[in-house]
Amino acid sequence: MDDFEIERVAEADLQDPVLIEGLPGVGHVGKLAAEHLVEELDSELVRRVYSTHFPPQVSVEEGLTELACAEIHAVSAPEADLLVLTGDHQAQDTVGHYGLTDTLLDIVEEFDATPVYALGGVPTGELIEEYDVIGATTTETQREELEEFGVDFRGNEPEGGIVGISGLLLGLGDRRDVPASCIMGQTSGYLVDPKSAKAVLEVLEDAIGFEVDFESLEDRADEMEDVVRKIQEMEQGSAAGADEDLRYIG
Repeated sequence: MDDFEIERVAEADLQDPVLIEGLPGVGHVGKLAAEHLVEELDSELVRRVYSTHFPPQVSVEEGLTELACAEIHAVSAPEADLLVLTGDHQAQDTVGHYGLTDTLLDIVEEFDATPVYALGGVPTGELIEEYDVIGATTTETQREELEEFGVDFRGNEPEGGIVGISGLLLGLGDRRDVPASCIMGQTSGYLVDPKSAKAVLEVLEDAIGFEVDFESLEDRADEMEDVVRKIQEMEQGSAAGADEDLRYIG
């Protein structure tokens, strides 16, 4: 097996598509958003990318296995055609990140799918109620357009830059004259965050011009709120117990 292999699963006739990337990252924000589009809209798997730089494992579903890979779906949304990149893994090393991004950009050029939107999360380190969406982009024009849709561009944030495929799609895309932006929802960074994924998708709806139903994502958000509530109750219980111990010692 080569370092990177593209499996041509199906062909798709798309009109002026854009690429949306959502691989695992902070809060699984990008992954949740991309998978929601694939699940809610008319989609078809068109490409798989295999790599020796993915973890050495297979996934198992109902007893059937599949080698670790990234998947590209052709998605027909109202008023827009999309290519949506999903998967369960990022590459495990620097060489893999660069090679996988170059391979994905080959697919971008094959379908003429521009601009590219990489999706992700920005960790706040604390639970939040309001979900700002932060952006980074390769062109001044894209920045101005995304600002109109509520994306916040904050100097050097995210601090430390954007790592992984999401960052390299901008860096290497720029070298190929492929316009690209990264749209990141704020998230605590502690838990899977459907609310942040929804905030990112709402920006994409406006920027690209499509609509998607959020009911299933909102249901997942409600489930996560229950988890957060239980964690907070446990923390409060632990704090109360510590106070009682201190009073006993005093």
